[in-house]
Amino acid sequence: MANLNYDDIFTTTLETRTRKLADNVSKNNAVLNRLSDKDKIHPIFGGSKILEELEYGEGDMFWYNGYDNISYTPKQLFTAAEYALKLCAVPVAVSGEDMLKNSGPERIMDLFDRKIENAVKTMKNQMSTAIYGDGTASSGKAIGGLQLLVADSPSTGTVGGIDRSAGGNEFWRNKSTTASEAFTADSLNLAMRKMYQSLVRGSDKPDLIVTGDDLYSLYENSLTQLQRYTDPKVADAGFQALKFKGADVICDGGQGGQCPDKHMYFLNTDYIYLRPHKDRDMKVIGGARMAVNQDAIYKIIGWAGNLTMSNASAQGVLIDK
Repeated sequence: MANLNYDDIFTTTLETRTRKLADNVSKNNAVLNRLSDKDKIHPIFGGSKILEELEYGEGDMFWYNGYDNISYTPKQLFTAAEYALKLCAVPVAVSGEDMLKNSGPERIMDLFDRKIENAVKTMKNQMSTAIYGDGTASSGKAIGGLQLLVADSPSTGTVGGIDRSAGGNEFWRNKSTTASEAFTADSLNLAMRKMYQSLVRGSDKPDLIVTGDDLYSLYENSLTQLQRYTDPKVADAGFQALKFKGADVICDGGQGGQCPDKHMYFLNTDYIYLRPHKDRDMKVIGGARMAVNQDAIYKIIGWAGNLTMSNASAQGVLIDK
């Protein structure tokens, strides 16, 4: 069996990296990076479901004078969306043979560091893919990403336990526009203006627009040099970014990016949350795990939670033909 002292070192090394791992995952994805900046990563503490309270109705207001009657009719003004708790894990293992070949404190630490860095890279890339997914990956075990929350067909399917096709649930539908023919620089700019305006409600408006390489380049080509405003903070985080009516337009495609091809998401991130479980937020699961029939140390880095939304009508997507 592997040296138990190495198991202690491996465990300690992993546990001291878990906060960094969680930070790296959020910084690797444009949507998660924005949620982190806006303090929209809200841990949960238990329960079989993740609840987001929704305010979707309005009460009555009466204009009156003198002794006019002011009547009250009870109305349902609130409901809740229910999101399932999703779990994922990255196993990290070191064989006894590898530890013998890399004996000595410095070489052992180098081996552990490489294994952990690989786990970090795996978690970052897989979570970034899931953030843009529709929740059907791994037989429906993956989190529900933007293709579910901000759907191409917003009057179909169920999100957060609410059937978007049912009458009376129109409030739970995002905006979606598909181009009648392939976008040009001019037609994309016009479609962006229309989509943005359809999502403005007083001071509520999109603050983040994410897209892939092609639509980002098309939007960039529609701008004059004087219009190419960028946000230094976003650029410093490693993302290509421009501005559109105050919203950051971020390219999250190409190598390392995961935004679906021909999609441009208009997000009001005041209503989007990452909800990790406080006890499973990129943390080592359990204590020492020695392989039963192998000469190896085996650890699991785990995460549990989901991506949630509390206002669908504030979100939109443009789809190129």
